[in-house]
Amino acid sequence: MADITLYGIPNCDTVKKTRAWFEKRQIPYSFHDYKKAGIEKEKLELWVLEKGWEPILNKRGTTFRQLPDVLKEDIDGDKAIMLMSAHPSMIKRPIVEIDGELIVGYDSTAYETLLGL
Repeated sequence: MADITLYGIPNCDTVKKTRAWFEKRQIPYSFHDYKKAGIEKEKLELWVLEKGWEPILNKRGTTFRQLPDVLKEDIDGDKAIMLMSAHPSMIKRPIVEIDGELIVGYDSTAYETLLGL
């Protein structure tokens, strides 16, 4: 069985959709709740290294939009990691790790491919 961790917040509609996808297929997974558990800076660094900061940082969310303009300017990987560490709700949701592979956002095709379904 694959080692699956779903990162997100419980009340997010896309996270709910992802959880339902796994539960409908009776595929076990661990849920990492940013609101309760936060996120380790080292984990964000690994994700940004693998995927780049642009797909990981959610610029469309309320939390990002409410930042002072000076914080929204000149974003690079380090600044994105700092922002996401301080405000985990700025992390794109969900992020799913399946046996070390990273999927950003809801992508049932990618889940099926990685799980051999």
